[in-house]
Amino acid sequence: MGEPANFEGLLHEALSPIEPPEDLGRRLESAFASLAESAVEELEAWELSAMRDPRNWARPAAAVLVGGTAGAALVLLRARHRPAPRVGALRGAQRAAERAVGDIGEQTRRLLGDR
Repeated sequence: MGEPANFEGLLHEALSPIEPPEDLGRRLESAFASLAESAVEELEAWELSAMRDPRNWARPAAAVLVGGTAGAALVLLRARHRPAPRVGALRGAQRAAERAVGDIGEQTRRLLGDR
């Protein structure tokens, strides 16, 4: 019989993190932008008169799905690259949101109170 396998060492080696390439974010952003542009071009090429036949709905539906997914991925990628907001800016945004909610409540009470 041979030596017992070092399972902990094997697991550590198999599950060790790897660093992604430095230009991965740029490449992903470029790919998602290209997909979104292609989807927009596909949708622009379709005529509304062709949409009467349900057999023609597959390509525009796929274009909407791909374009929406690529657009959402672009938003997420670009949001990760922004610097984190300062604590003071967050407090100001919270106060502004609280004022807006209060104003909406006040306007609602005025409108519904007269009825």
